[in-house]
Amino acid sequence: MLSGGRSERPGPPTSVTQMADDHSAWVARDAAVVWHGFTQMAAYAENAPIVVEAADGRELIDVEGRRYLDAISSLWVTTLGHRVPELDAALRGQIDRVAHSTMLGNGNRVVVELAEALAARVPVDGPHILFASDGAAAVEQALKIAFQHWTNQGPTKRTHYLAFTGAYHGDTIGSLSLGDGGFGTDVFDPLRFPVRRAPYGDLAAAEALLEEHAPTLAAVVVEPLVQGAAGMAMCDPAFVAGLAGTCRRHDVLLVCDEVATGFGRTGTLFALDQCGVRADILCLGKGITGGYLPLSATVVSDRVFSSFLGPDLSERTLYHGHSYSGNALAAAVALRHLELFDELDVLAGVAARAGELEALLAELVAPLHGVAAVRQRGLMVGIELAPPAETLRWGRRVSAACVERGVLIRPLGDVVVLMPILTSTAAEIERIVTVVAASIAEVCGGAPGPAGAFR
Repeated sequence: MLSGGRSERPGPPTSVTQMADDHSAWVARDAAVVWHGFTQMAAYAENAPIVVEAADGRELIDVEGRRYLDAISSLWVTTLGHRVPELDAALRGQIDRVAHSTMLGNGNRVVVELAEALAARVPVDGPHILFASDGAAAVEQALKIAFQHWTNQGPTKRTHYLAFTGAYHGDTIGSLSLGDGGFGTDVFDPLRFPVRRAPYGDLAAAEALLEEHAPTLAAVVVEPLVQGAAGMAMCDPAFVAGLAGTCRRHDVLLVCDEVATGFGRTGTLFALDQCGVRADILCLGKGITGGYLPLSATVVSDRVFSSFLGPDLSERTLYHGHSYSGNALAAAVALRHLELFDELDVLAGVAARAGELEALLAELVAPLHGVAAVRQRGLMVGIELAPPAETLRWGRRVSAACVERGVLIRPLGDVVVLMPILTSTAAEIERIVTVVAASIAEVCGGAPGPAGAFR
């Protein structure tokens, strides 16, 4: 048996030809039956996808036996690495108890324990937690909760939301409405509801809109510090703090979407910890289980929660819940994952790696020809390329060159995104940046130009 209790499989192919044949066969089988999200399936096989067989630490291993350093944390969800012994043990231990039981009107011990552990840490006053399975669902819950919070208090005009330029909150209809388009979502415009939209990071403009429309606003929805899907757009903590203050003055709910920024990505457990802000509603996802199982959470303040209390079966009830909400397996892993942040002093490691990453990016990447800007917050990085023509697809080509060199990344247009696993070593950080620099030089060509802006 291999470590982790998996049955042994045949060893890697013995020749380059056999490896290529195995890869091609798996890609063909994949394309025949799987529909990949955010992927044009007509071009799927041509874009040289990897097909993962196993993992080890911070590396993924494909069906050919090739290893790839996971520099995007498997789309930002993997925090402590793959096959973490403590998380594996938590999952096995919960299987011996119960895999799942409904949370609709009943409880589950491990879900209660997870909620208690989260409640002690989240930047929300008197937190109450509604679980779901992914970030978009957490945002959708937040929208419904904010809306009903006001209707539960009687007739109201507070039926609109203020969101921000560059925003992305998921791909369900409500979360798409909050988002600022892109990713081919314009086709769904007839289904999206209108929102007020302010420039991200511009406090004066946001405050002016908020003050003008406060009587009709149910909530302001913001991604604190970093808009991940916008190519790692950054804002200052003072922007978030000022926005929160204006919301309080005008009695507008503040919804903070930390699906991407939560669980150590920005250097603190939550991005709001750097802003001195408490949210009325907080959305969590991605890293909540360390990348093991789908789970998300919508955390609401006691003030918001209390507005739903009333007689049994009354109209004040939140008639919302998913079949797998509060899945016990996911909750057990999430609880152990949260404990490991303290036991392994994860945030201290993030601070050290973030400093090393900043220095290496400034030295090796920012000066390269074709690099317009490097944006970083903690271990969240966006390297903006400036191709002379959109058709050059520099982001896709740089990412492909990185994969060829054994480092897995995925771009956002012509922004190369780096999201190292939080427990990455100094050597792994150096490997990531060295490979990215070589790949940019290969694709973008030319001698180093003026240093790209680093911020």
